[in-house]
Amino acid sequence: MAKLFFSYSHRDEDLRDELQIHLTSLQRQGILETWHDRRIEAGDDFAKNISDHLDSADIILLLISPYFISSNYCFEVEMQHALAKHEQKQAVVIPVILHPCDWHNLPFGHLLATPKDGKPISKFPNIHDGFLEVTFAVKNVANKNNISKNISPTPTPSYNVSSSRKIHGEIRSSNLRVKKSFTDREKDKFKTEAFEYIAKYFEGSLGELEKRNHEIETNFRRIDANKFYSVIYVNGSEINRCTIRLGSNRGFISGITYSSSEQDNSYNECLSVEDDGQMMFLKTLGMSFRQHGNQDQLSLEGAAEYYWSMLIEVLQ
Repeated sequence: MAKLFFSYSHRDEDLRDELQIHLTSLQRQGILETWHDRRIEAGDDFAKNISDHLDSADIILLLISPYFISSNYCFEVEMQHALAKHEQKQAVVIPVILHPCDWHNLPFGHLLATPKDGKPISKFPNIHDGFLEVTFAVKNVANKNNISKNISPTPTPSYNVSSSRKIHGEIRSSNLRVKKSFTDREKDKFKTEAFEYIAKYFEGSLGELEKRNHEIETNFRRIDANKFYSVIYVNGSEINRCTIRLGSNRGFISGITYSSSEQDNSYNECLSVEDDGQMMFLKTLGMSFRQHGNQDQLSLEGAAEYYWSMLIEVLQ
């Protein structure tokens, strides 16, 4: 059975928890055993525990984000230790890109990262698609290095103390997540960030579309802090336009709306802020009847791409 070590910033703990859930399938197959520093108990030697588990790890995941890079402990201690083991072929180090950041020229930048092409998990319309890619990568490494050879499926437990699994001297569940609640302020901030992201996404996409196609002209105009419109012309003729607005919680429309007209009281689609008890995401009303992956939990990029596909579909 392969031993896997998570090296991560505590600012990314929510995403580490989600990845842990995906890796449960490998644990149930007897392929993998995971460890992270939240399993250190009061009174234990923090540094020694981490060093011991790094030394015994077969696979080390570096959960890369701006927070990881800025953490002295992650970058100077855990990463250096991990890379030394990798160079000595004592373990396999896998960078897992959680968020966009400048990582390619860092010491681990020569290693093949996951998800594919180093696409950040947070950029997936549905983050579970990204975590599935990571799960497959970990499984392939475990099998390729014969770490999990001669294993058999884990028998169904009888759920009593005598059959509980003992890990490094402690007996406990790995299901320790606690439901979180998000304030109105946090949801408003997330919605505003989403609107600003969509605005920048449209502005950049329109510019690139015009640059690549000589017959196409575009127009992006920011009306005010809560509204912008976009227009696409082909050989001087308008073929599509949209207006995107940031709604007010006190108004009739509280989400981020997409409208093919300029009337403030009508729209073709609306994105609302929801959460699953662990993280916030954007959800469509489904008014456009488009198939765009999982529309129940859209990231900022997923939401922007969803609206962009509504504008550009006439060209495709």
